[in-house]
Amino acid sequence: MGIIGTIFIGLIVGLLARFLKPGDDSMGWIMTIILGIAGSLAATYGGQALGIYHAGEGAGFIGAVIGAIILLVIYGMVKKKS
Repeated sequence: MGIIGTIFIGLIVGLLARFLKPGDDSMGWIMTIILGIAGSLAATYGGQALGIYHAGEGAGFIGAVIGAIILLVIYGMVKKKS
């Protein structure tokens, strides 16, 4: 999958992560989608670099969702401190 495909999946992952993460997010949809793309890129290429899964496997999508949720939680913690 190329970079455009990863970004498109990141859009879907960002929306799914926002839906799955409990609590009220005090950010807009665009910021959630950007964090979803970042989590997707990090989890996809990180998981492939570590040899956890290969391109095109379902585990990559699951990893991307988990990565996006982690980034949403971190963002929420940093924002509360500000």
